[in-house]
Amino acid sequence: MNPETSPTLTIVIPVYNAEATIGRLVRALLADPPLPGTDIVLVNDGSRDRSHEACLECCEAFPGRVTYLRLARNFGEHNAVMAGLRQSGGDWVVVMDDDFQNPPEEIARLVAAARDGGFDVVYTAFREKRHGRLRNLGSAFNDKVATLLLDKPPRLYLSSFKCLSRFLVDRIVDYTGPAPYVDGLILRATNNIGQVEVEHRDREAGQSGYTLWKLIRLWLTMFVNFSVAPLRLSAFLGLAMGAFGLLMAVWSLAEKALGVYVPSGWTMLYITVIIFSGVQLVMLGLLGEYVGRSLMEINRTPQAVVREIHGGDGRPSKEVRP
Repeated sequence: MNPETSPTLTIVIPVYNAEATIGRLVRALLADPPLPGTDIVLVNDGSRDRSHEACLECCEAFPGRVTYLRLARNFGEHNAVMAGLRQSGGDWVVVMDDDFQNPPEEIARLVAAARDGGFDVVYTAFREKRHGRLRNLGSAFNDKVATLLLDKPPRLYLSSFKCLSRFLVDRIVDYTGPAPYVDGLILRATNNIGQVEVEHRDREAGQSGYTLWKLIRLWLTMFVNFSVAPLRLSAFLGLAMGAFGLLMAVWSLAEKALGVYVPSGWTMLYITVIIFSGVQLVMLGLLGEYVGRSLMEINRTPQAVVREIHGGDGRPSKEVRP
């Protein structure tokens, strides 16, 4: 194939506390690149170790092949990926982790599946997942909810290791909201989706940057930013509770009319009050979440702020505002 017409590939890697692995990963990727025209975009998402120095060393070792974005603070994995997608220029873009859990040699299969199948995106499915118990439980819960709320195909696993076409990347980066959910943006833009089974390895160093609170924030982003189903659920729940109250009223009137003795007590009263109060607070919380996120967009909260950029071909990168 003529090199001038060969497709190009950009590998986007969000980096968080990966000083021990990111240099080796970049060298492994560029020692035997999946496509002749392969470049890498590193996005340092507020790391607290020496990841900054390690990324700078990658830029110096591979001039013109590695672009390094340093974010001003920790914005979250999906925000960092969005910043990397904006900086990417390849015909195909692979997103992968920084810890060798996604084997570099699997990228060629991923890109080939996307090209040969004509897919907009190809996700990976792991033969055996090597995440921790909390992360696996979170992924399982996220998978079920995404199937219900985002119209995700039931057997599709939303892996962070995936290959996207340039067409899809250009559609995704149009989104400028402060709380992106990349998989939600993908599912909103296309249903031309493939999947490849790959190996999933143990983490070579460090630990997951996802705490329980960060997982909850990610779930809320998926619930609120990409679906009105929670609001519809609250309406149905309100109707159901109203119907239950009406039924209890009819039941009480019937007992009164039939002369059935009903001992007075507080049990039913406080149970009813607690249930209804709890439902009201949950619904108010959901409404507050929608209003709060709308306020963030109105206030032009940035999706990500790039403090500095190194290497690459000099394409400008700046903070992203809605």
